Amino acid sequence: MFRLQSSKVLAVDMTGDAVKAKNGSMVAYDGEMAFKKLSGGGEGLRGMVTRRLTGEQMTLMEVKGHGTCFFADRASEINLVGLQGERLFVESSNLLATDGGLRTGTSFTGLRGASQGNGLFTTTIEGHGQAAIMSDGPAVLLRVSPQYPLTVDPGAYVAHQGNLRQSFQSGVTFRTFVGEGGGEAFQIRFEGDGLVYVQPSERNTIAGDV
Repeated sequence: MFRLQSSKVLAVDMTGDAVKAKNGSMVAYDGEMAFKKLSGGGEGLRGMVTRRLTGEQMTLMEVKGHGTCFFADRASEINLVGLQGERLFVESSNLLATDGGLRTGTSFTGLRGASQGNGLFTTTIEGHGQAAIMSDGPAVLLRVSPQYPLTVDPGAYVAHQGNLRQSFQSGVTFRTFVGEGGGEAFQIRFEGDGLVYVQPSERNTIAGDV
């Protein structure tokens, strides 16, 4: 159902089924398609209230029909992730599209969200199907094992999956050394067994170095 037309364009072939995608990300389609804006981005009332309280912005639309629909957003690189019942955690700004049958919701992530000003929650995707996530430049997939924990700059973090524990620690970044930092720097530490997606470019965050 999901395939890459290019590294920056997602093609979704539909035969009457539905897909959820970032609002405004449709760039072309052939066949017959219907578009509907989804409120809140999460499942049900709880998801809507959570988004409103935290300010986390993930406006989705539902696309349903017969034909092929093409999605892209700001020439970002697109990465396909197949889920077999597990849960994927992804920054809302990095989510492009999911199979209509996948459940989207929110998960508490604590300090990192508050530091970035994106709220205290991140987006969760769960079920069986495919998701398309975006990165600024080709995403790098890093393995975390019990013997080798991983520390990630919050601005480079895209998504993670597996049996991972997240913690937040004070640290330094390159920007701190060159004098561009505007506050305390934080890093995300992952421990356990799983995968972390990072991008080779840092998104803009509050204070410049968190």
